[in-house]
Amino acid sequence: MSMPEAAGQADDDLPVLTEVVDASAALSHPRKDYDTLIAELQTELASATLNLAEGMLHAAFREMEATLFEQVSNRLRQELPELIDRTLRDHLEDAGDTDDE
Repeated sequence: MSMPEAAGQADDDLPVLTEVVDASAALSHPRKDYDTLIAELQTELASATLNLAEGMLHAAFREMEATLFEQVSNRLRQELPELIDRTLRDHLEDAGDTDDE
């Protein structure tokens, strides 16, 4: 096989474009992939953001709950003895007035 024959055979193996390529079809395919990528990224970002916000809200509610529980407990410790004392005295005074009549 001589050099010109090998070159001729190589030319025959090359594909020849016989159909017209629609330019808009060629551009729409990469655009579709870009739109898909954007949609996937939006979904991923929205999901991550919502998960972060949910975690932060749960932590904030736990902190508020603990703070409120502490405030109510402290207020009960302060006010309950006086409430019990006043209620007992009022009740005993009323019972003492009934015995005297």
